[in-house]
Amino acid sequence: MSFEYASTRPLHSRDVRDWDAEHDVVIVGFGAAGACAAIEAATAGADTLIVERASGPGGTSALSGGEIYLGGSGGTPAQRQAGFQDGTEDLFRYLMLAGGRDADEAKARLYAEQSLAHHDWLVAQGLPYKNTFLPQRMVEPETDDCLIWSGSEEAWPFSDAAKPCPRGHTPQWPGWGGGQLLMNVLAARVRALGVAARYDARALALIVDDAGAVCGAVLRTSGHTVCVRARRAVILCAGGFAMNRDMVRRHAPMLLRSDDPIGSPGDDGSGIRMGTSVGGTAIHMDEGFVSLPFYAPESLIKGIFVNARGQRFINEDCYHGRIGHHALQQAGERIYLLADQATYQAPPAFTRIGIAAAGESWEEVERDLRMPPGTLSATVDVYNRHAAAGADPLFHKSAKWLKPLDEPPFVALDCRIDYAFYPHFTLGGLDTLPTGQVVDATRTPVRGLYAAGRTACGLPRSGAGYSSGLSLADATFFGRQAGRHAAGGT
Repeated sequence: MSFEYASTRPLHSRDVRDWDAEHDVVIVGFGAAGACAAIEAATAGADTLIVERASGPGGTSALSGGEIYLGGSGGTPAQRQAGFQDGTEDLFRYLMLAGGRDADEAKARLYAEQSLAHHDWLVAQGLPYKNTFLPQRMVEPETDDCLIWSGSEEAWPFSDAAKPCPRGHTPQWPGWGGGQLLMNVLAARVRALGVAARYDARALALIVDDAGAVCGAVLRTSGHTVCVRARRAVILCAGGFAMNRDMVRRHAPMLLRSDDPIGSPGDDGSGIRMGTSVGGTAIHMDEGFVSLPFYAPESLIKGIFVNARGQRFINEDCYHGRIGHHALQQAGERIYLLADQATYQAPPAFTRIGIAAAGESWEEVERDLRMPPGTLSATVDVYNRHAAAGADPLFHKSAKWLKPLDEPPFVALDCRIDYAFYPHFTLGGLDTLPTGQVVDATRTPVRGLYAAGRTACGLPRSGAGYSSGLSLADATFFGRQAGRHAAGGT
């Protein structure tokens, strides 16, 4: 059986010779979404099987920082301890703006209203939070602290729509990579609930009955192809498609400008293909997260980004993923971050950001970059004049980060798209209801089929609005909804 052929065409139940096993709920993928779906399904009394193509649980979730976007209802313990009160409406408005023009209002509303309860649920599973706040701008804490500014909450236009509040919650883990702890905790809970698990088992295709409802899955395991019946539902939690460069080329070719996909080998789009093979609709397949993690040091936020024409294109105080997104929209490969002696510090080595040009005047930097006279220097002059007055009328950068770039020597940091570190992953996936039910083009549920995590298109669906922690927030919360509903709960 061809894998590519099978993932795009379901098997009919009448062609199944023997069922290898039967369960109420079959979950494909043992990352955070699959784990949370399994916990809720088993808690609701469903006989549950979770299938994982790797030799153990984890997926892309285990490779992450473990950060989850949480707040609302007055604030989490970490937020309140740091002196913040996070309103549910502020969280909702932020999620709507972050979701872009096609933000899912129903999902944003549900998550905003239940985010604090979700935090408490995660803690109840055993996930530890230190509940300490780090006010500095960073990608991830290098300590075991918890709360950070993980998005564009303080930056325009988000700050105009919702009261700013830090919402990135990282588990108590020493340094980067808290996703390992998150998955250890969730996997332990899955095992404690007696959920059956099959590792080194690849889902090849879905199985449908005479009525067109999904009733099982074809698996490849231990060198054999077997069929497993799902009496109630199949839940697809098999990741996105960043590692399938053919799918990226077909659906999100802009991401090919960067050669830094992030994820696990399982992010090959197979879950999305299986979902569409039975009538599910995939949406926002052209969208992706793209980052340029230029801070810390946070002093570089006081610099300005320019394109190959020497023009600014973004307010530099927004989230590094928003900057990466807009950098990819510029013509050509050349992107520069301008700084002066007072604002310059070397970016982290992993960013591959070096110095492209330096000089005692911006005109000298302009010449070294081979830009037409009066282009770059004019941009800096306009910025400096307004920054000196505490304003940025073109891009509305917050006064907190405004400083004229007027202390020589001056530098242009080389953020070329074809060289610097622009990590990315996909955001498009199967269209789902807040229950996790996969829907067709008319938004009618495909019977017996659910999806969560990056296999689905959830809260994060706009690269320009993405914030760190949104993917795991979406995966864990809506994985829970899918598991509960698939098991027959509410």
